[in-house]
Amino acid sequence: MSESDIHAKTVGLGCDHLGLGLKNDLKAHLEGRGLTVVDIGVEDEAPVDYPDIGADLARRLAAGEFERGILVCGTGAGMAIAANKVPGVRAVCVMDPYTAERAIASNNAQVITFGAQIIGTSVARMLTDIYLENEFQGGRSAPKVAKLEALDR
Repeated sequence: MSESDIHAKTVGLGCDHLGLGLKNDLKAHLEGRGLTVVDIGVEDEAPVDYPDIGADLARRLAAGEFERGILVCGTGAGMAIAANKVPGVRAVCVMDPYTAERAIASNNAQVITFGAQIIGTSVARMLTDIYLENEFQGGRSAPKVAKLEALDR
């Protein structure tokens, strides 16, 4: 993947204590691809509550601090739920290549989440690349995403 293949220049990255190792690996991976990473933590394995991290990243994304975000917890599910509570943000828990692509191409999701207890680092890197190499395709998906946006209002 070259820098020109990436459809974001700045990525927000956050995790709870269970996702620390995977978050740090993804940070190095993203920076190695020439992206600016806004790391919102955590920095150690002291227990934290995933809703705090997920909501913080989603609010900062909604405010325009970065174009896309990645969140990591034990399963990825909790972070997706937390991020989806912030109006204007769509987050998808990703575990396979097709979902990584369609999260952005069909659903225009600005955030993907991973379960560090479910997928390994090489799979997470691959899914991250797929997600960042794709963009929203509009078309038949545009009215569906518009309906999601209306739900936020």
